[in-house]
Amino acid sequence: MPEDRTIVPGFALHVADAVLEPGELDPAQIVAGEPRVSEVVLSESEDGRVARGIWEMTPGVVTDTEADEVFVVVSGRATVEFADGTVLEVGPGDVAVLSEGAQTRWTVHETLRKVYQATV
Repeated sequence: MPEDRTIVPGFALHVADAVLEPGELDPAQIVAGEPRVSEVVLSESEDGRVARGIWEMTPGVVTDTEADEVFVVVSGRATVEFADGTVLEVGPGDVAVLSEGAQTRWTVHETLRKVYQATV
């Protein structure tokens, strides 16, 4: 990924080696533990509605309201529980799809790193 965010026709990045920037969790989202999040946005649409990136969370439990998202887990393990009772167990190599507005509870068992595309 170009460091200066210039437009390039394409690039490749080894996900495990990507340097992520610390992010903020709203304390109201934290249910248990002391989870930390970090992320790097790899690209965004001109209107800012579509983002592609790498996201990571350390062990803990948080709640979230989802965007339309597809992601692939690169490392770690988590349980994602939906308000309707649906439960996803995700780990390396798993792909998942989330729907905008879904209320979730993420229990990260091992630091989770995922590659995502989200639309807001």
